[in-house]
Amino acid sequence: MSGPTSGFFLRRQHERQHLSRAAAARGPKRRARAWRPQKGPSLDKNVPVRFYLDFEKPIAELESKINELKSMVSEEGGVSIAAEIEKLQEKVQDLLVEIYAKLTPWQKAQVARHPERPHCLDYINALIDDFTPLAGDRYFGEDAAIVGGVGTFRGRSVMVIGNEKGSDTQSRIKHNFGMANPEGYRKAVRLMEMADKFGLPVITLVDTAGAYPGVAAEER
Repeated sequence: MSGPTSGFFLRRQHERQHLSRAAAARGPKRRARAWRPQKGPSLDKNVPVRFYLDFEKPIAELESKINELKSMVSEEGGVSIAAEIEKLQEKVQDLLVEIYAKLTPWQKAQVARHPERPHCLDYINALIDDFTPLAGDRYFGEDAAIVGGVGTFRGRSVMVIGNEKGSDTQSRIKHNFGMANPEGYRKAVRLMEMADKFGLPVITLVDTAGAYPGVAAEER
């Protein structure tokens, strides 16, 4: 695959798979997972597992049919049904390639803003070992929209700083949908200065809708 297909289809379909594989390969020694926001009861429990963009409707219909057939296999164990599932899965892959090879500029923007794209904490959990979060700007307080801390990447100590939008209703509210307040930017500066002092490379993960425009933020 090449061109727009590799740029958007692969990004849409395989980002989370790659991160999951990387996390599994690194074993259970990571600390960042325990630090992630706890997921309590929320409205997101009623949201479908998969989210489809408007131009992905044909894919949604095929995958719905596949899920129906899979439930029939578990109940009846039919070999012929399993063969039909395999054919439909191949058709889904072909359709994905066809659709993502000719995306319009707006559809590309939709893919870039897809709600199921990995966030900062997903990358930290998958790629950074022994992550230790650092909080506060030493002036006003903590801003959960900016995540930062030290860890190791490929055996080397690093400082990681990024925007976190949250993955469900509660965490999105906690992280203010990734919109940083002044204290968040001051925290980022503090961590960069700390990294400079100790000679640590800085890894930044920028994923923000912009600075928070509230009155209190302007006052600070």
